[in-house]
Amino acid sequence: MKVRVATIGYGFLGKWHAQKAAALNELAELKYIVEKFPSAQQAARENHPGVKIVSEVKEILSDIDAAIIVTPTSFHYEVAKELLMAGKHVFCEKPLCSTVAEAQELEKLANEKKLVLQVGHSERCHQAWETLRQSFLNFKGPLSLRIDRFAPFKGRATDVDVVQDLMIHDIDLMLWLFGRKVKSVKAWGHKIRTQNWDHVTAEFTLADGMQAVLTMGRNSVHEARSLEVFHQSGSTRVNLFANKIQTAPSGEISPGVFVSESSYEKRDHLLIEQKAFYNSILQGAPVMVSGTEGRVAVVLVEAVLTALKSGQLETLDV
Repeated sequence: MKVRVATIGYGFLGKWHAQKAAALNELAELKYIVEKFPSAQQAARENHPGVKIVSEVKEILSDIDAAIIVTPTSFHYEVAKELLMAGKHVFCEKPLCSTVAEAQELEKLANEKKLVLQVGHSERCHQAWETLRQSFLNFKGPLSLRIDRFAPFKGRATDVDVVQDLMIHDIDLMLWLFGRKVKSVKAWGHKIRTQNWDHVTAEFTLADGMQAVLTMGRNSVHEARSLEVFHQSGSTRVNLFANKIQTAPSGEISPGVFVSESSYEKRDHLLIEQKAFYNSILQGAPVMVSGTEGRVAVVLVEAVLTALKSGQLETLDV
């Protein structure tokens, strides 16, 4: 049995998702690509000659089991709701929705209909976390976390701010890697290229004395993605751009050596995510990133945006 799947959207990321769906032909059959714009429709026809290209989601509902939503964020809610109401499994690129209320409704709908709702937080797929996540979860007491994500302006995702576009990746990582509740957040930033926030720093206070500072920018002069942890047992830095791990433990590694460095394998994150999605549908495997986890990320995005507007500390318990 294969999952009959459609991709919704054939923009920059949609092209890659369609490619992965076609490649995973032992698990899925890519039956449709839904795309409104004629130029993108033509590109989809050329790249996927055996796939039907249509303009509206309603045209495919009787002939699919699942869909992958790769539209702009502002359309996620209405497209996901239409699919879930029709009894279809949904893999939605991050963020799940623009608002917490929308995310709550989709989460409830998927649960009531016993459908898979997976959210595309692809940064969980780095091989580095296979060796590091358990040690991060085991850390007790105070720790400091710093995550930086910078990129030059690329003209994409301008319908949302950098918090929804980039920071949401690292909000999800922070929650997943350390498993601590967030108590408060304050934030500051700049609107540079768009009418939305283009550069933002958010400072989170979490349970058990954890502090996290996340800085995101989409108008940088360079590209960088890194995560650095400081704890009484030492420090660890993961260069997510170069796929390297550096560790400085509390004692010497060997005489005169205080820092170790290793590399990890670069992976195809979209392929991993899609494979997990199909296995959840076919075999009942745990959902890689659930609708609940997607909703919590949206809760924290909303809190950061509120803190940016108010200039005040926002208190939470999530």
